Amino acid sequence: MNIERIKTGARMSQAVIHNGTVYLAGQVGKPGEDVAQQTRTILAGIDALLAEAGSSKEHILQATIWLASMDDFAAMNAEWDAWVPAGHAPARATGESALATPDYRVEIIIIAAQAA
Repeated sequence: MNIERIKTGARMSQAVIHNGTVYLAGQVGKPGEDVAQQTRTILAGIDALLAEAGSSKEHILQATIWLASMDDFAAMNAEWDAWVPAGHAPARATGESALATPDYRVEIIIIAAQAA
């Protein structure tokens, strides 16, 4: 069994690849950014991690999105909708949850297939 880990630290890896499936850790933006900017920061980070793992946003299978407040749903969705390629929307769930610190407004978790 081959498991590849990317950007591994003591607590977690930013990405893990197993049997052609890429699992990303929850991605967050920078403290002090509004939810739209945090979302853009996160999506850019997801692009970079997926590229390093041999995948891309066209290969995302599932996204789980946590918002500190559902009041930010529309602002987050505006950034998400501009980022997701037409015809490649993944299965997705969005919910409200307290995040690691009050500075984080959004966290996105991705599962993707590696590109063939």
